[in-house]
Formats: sequence, C-alpha cells, structure tokens
Amino acid sequence: MGNEFSLTTDDSRFTFTIADYLLILLSHFIIMNKIILITGATSGFGKAIAEKFAAAGWNCIITGRRAEKLHALATDLQSHYDIQVLPLVFDVQKRSEVFAALENLSEDWHNIDVLVNNAGLALGRDSFENANLDDWDTMIDTNVKGMMYVTKAVLPFMTKRKKGHIINMGSVAGKLVYKEGNGYCASKHAVDALSKAMRIDLLPHHIKVTAIHPGAAETEFSMVRFKGDESKAKQVYEGFTPLHAEDIADITFYCVNLPENVCINDLVVSCTAQADGIYIHK
Repeated sequence: MGNEFSLTTDDSRFTFTIADYLLILLSHFIIMNKIILITGATSGFGKAIAEKFAAAGWNCIITGRRAEKLHALATDLQSHYDIQVLPLVFDVQKRSEVFAALENLSEDWHNIDVLVNNAGLALGRDSFENANLDDWDTMIDTNVKGMMYVTKAVLPFMTKRKKGHIINMGSVAGKLVYKEGNGYCASKHAVDALSKAMRIDLLPHHIKVTAIHPGAAETEFSMVRFKGDESKAKQVYEGFTPLHAEDIADITFYCVNLPENVCINDLVVSCTAQADGIYIHK
C-alpha cells in the first residue's frame, strides 16, 4: 500500500499523503472552524489554495475583482466540501475598499487563522527606458501596497488572539533581478523585504509569517503580463515542465499545518528545470 493518494475535482487534482488525510479527518472533527482568507482567489494560485484548504474542511474568505468568477468559486467550494465561504469583491489597490470590506466582517468571520496575500501580477516586459508608467503603478499598487493594506486590515483580528499565520506570495523575481523585469522585480523585492519586516515586528504577537517565492508556473500569469498575447504567453513555458497552481497550494498547506513552534520564514520553489529567475533548461 502506498503512502499517498489522489483527490480529483471537476478541474483540479491534488495529491494527499496519509498525513494530509489524517489532517483532513481532524479538520472535520477538531479544527472545522478554522478560517483562511485568500486574496486573488479567482484563478491560479489563489483558486488552487482555496480548493486545497476547503477540501481539508477550512472555512474560506475569498477575495477578488471578478465578481462572477468569485461567486462561482464560492458556490463550487460550498457544494463540494460542505464548508462556509464568504466571497468579498474588492480591488486590493483601493485602500477604502479593502478596509470597508474587512473592518466590517461579521463576528463569525473574525477568527482568521491564515491570511494568504496572493493577489498580484506582472505587466509588460520592457527595458527600463521603454517601460509603461501605468504598468509600474498597477504592479506597485497591487503587489506591494495591496498586500500592505490587506495585512493591516486583518492584523487586529490576529493580534487580539495572539495567533495567526500570514503567507505572502512572492516570486523568484524578488530574489534576483532579470533583464526587462524592472518594475515587477522591484515589487517582489518589496514583498520579500516586507515579509521579513512583518516577521520581526509580529514576533511579540506569536504570528507566523512565511514568504513563498515561486518560479515559472503555468497559470494566467503570462497571459496577464503580455496583455492577452497568447502566443507570447505560451512561449514562456515551452520546452520544460513548469510548476502548476496545485503545487503551490500543496506547499502552502504544508507550511500552515506545521507544529505551533515551527515557522518556515522564506521558501523559494521552482520546477526541476529552473535554477533561479534567469536559468531555465529547455
């Protein structure tokens, strides 16, 4: 008998170890009231993370800008996993929307155990002198300021309880600068720095902070970066097997379910063919 098995839903496939399965069983009997908040949940990493934790019995607060997709995901999670889901439609770039949504949560949703700052994007791939200023603004406002706004809004719920775990979704672009990555690399270096700052500042509150820095992953990322140019987006992943959203969901689940005295502070993950933000074997 092997030590892992697969769970398949309509559009996703997760592999669970026996240890994962035991955690799922425990979640339904012991931690069924645990709550995870995931930003950018309508696709990619965010959606996969929501599905992974919902399958383990966690109640989910999911946020995103695309109302139709967000509500469809909420319905799907509730029907498949018999959990509670709260969809919140807002743009993390807009401070007033973030605080209006999160400061007015009903008391049932205050005990947020895990925050996943996943909302983020890359726009354009241009040399510095040719870069689009609007692209820079959007990346900084989403990847950096948006993460800060959401974290600041959620922290009072965690500091009050003296517990919680913040997962910040970084990138290998936050560890090394590559050609024509200027604004995006800067934003993800900021995520790296802010994650370290949070870890230090939140020590007295017993709040864990983990930064996960994925490499090349086949999601909507490149389609967004190249503004709908499907040909360019496909070229990014040709010749090798990239990460998939479910891989990052599995890693997030692992980090969150470690013992109370263990915190992974910083985690860089890539596919086997990728060494860093520059070197990929094709």
